[in-house]
Amino acid sequence: MFGTMFLMLMMGAPLAWSLLTVGLGFAYTLWGAGSIELLTLSSFAALDNFLLVALPMFIFMGLMLERSGITDDLFEMMNKLMGQTPGGLGVGTVIVCALIAAMAGVSGAATVSLGVIALPAMLKRGYDKKLATGTIMAGGALGFLIPPSLLMILYAFLAKESVGKLFAAGLMPGLMLAGIYILYILIRSRITPSLAPALSEEHQVDWRGKVASLKALILPGALIATVLFCIITGITAPSEASAIGAAGSILCAAIYRTLNLKMMKEVLISTTKLMGMLIWITIAAIFFSKVYIGLDAGFILQELIEDNDVAPIYVIMIMLACYFVLGMFLDDFAIVFITVPLFVPIVESLGFDTIWFAILFIVSMQSAYLTPPFGYNLFYMRSVAPPEVTIYDLYKAAVPFILLQILGLALLLMFPGIALWLPEVLYG
Repeated sequence: MFGTMFLMLMMGAPLAWSLLTVGLGFAYTLWGAGSIELLTLSSFAALDNFLLVALPMFIFMGLMLERSGITDDLFEMMNKLMGQTPGGLGVGTVIVCALIAAMAGVSGAATVSLGVIALPAMLKRGYDKKLATGTIMAGGALGFLIPPSLLMILYAFLAKESVGKLFAAGLMPGLMLAGIYILYILIRSRITPSLAPALSEEHQVDWRGKVASLKALILPGALIATVLFCIITGITAPSEASAIGAAGSILCAAIYRTLNLKMMKEVLISTTKLMGMLIWITIAAIFFSKVYIGLDAGFILQELIEDNDVAPIYVIMIMLACYFVLGMFLDDFAIVFITVPLFVPIVESLGFDTIWFAILFIVSMQSAYLTPPFGYNLFYMRSVAPPEVTIYDLYKAAVPFILLQILGLALLLMFPGIALWLPEVLYG
């Protein structure tokens, strides 16, 4: 099934149709006309979940905030706060990426926004193009890990986990990865100052200007804190909190005086297009995974593990390696739908915490967005980068940050408490 699917993808078929065609073809060959009924029941079962209402709401919230002008103000704030330090603009870019991740919940929003705003500013000030683009691409991938994350919502939907626990578990690893990126940028700029020079004196601001710039944090900070507080404390369900976030994003755009009918129409159309894509991938991938599991794939994997007496931690590492390879070719949403029903029961049978494994999966998907040949953030960056930044420059730029993500993954493997401490404190 996987071989046929990859063959169709290499021939240029859309992901959803590849999954659906292969799943239906194998199901019909094995079970005949009953496979059509299985597809129908699977489609209704996949979409009959109120949790999925949160997806269009969070997408709308992210798009509305992105177009309201908040991103520009946040970057300008970081420029004033950090610009006098070598590598400071890069550090500020990572922090803004983390903030956008908390506002948007997807990787592409931060990558495209800061590719348009931060990349020209960094190149103009003499930053090395590989360091600048790598910082933005890796920072953009934090959208998977820092809540609210769309991928976490889908994972919770498939694995029947608590969204609040997943959001709480993702916060500390997300901040840890952001800290690793910042440390890397500061060390590299200290060793080779020409890679990331400080702002010239005429562009620096005094402490009054720095304090005044902090007002850019008020609106997005209040909105992020409200949404996360509602979800993590259980005051509202994730779907209800996402509606609060969507309404709050409209209010933010109105305060910034960027709200108009044209903008609202563009955001609604973009949200509809993204949700249309997600729904087709959801239906196709869940059906594909049902057929795959129906062929006893999970049972075969468990027997293979038992017969070869593989140590449990090595099984987890093999799963993470599979995610790394799949991420080079498949969309993250397809990977979560195909593998979670297969892997999570095995993780449970091995006695591991499934919340911890969920965070390992999310970090693996961050790496997938940077790994050639089909890392999405590579293409997002290429679409907004100037002509002198080639795709090969972006491949080279991604390598050190992929290694840093692997370091973060290793730390989570060795110290599960990084992910599990906050859920334990909040939920017991």
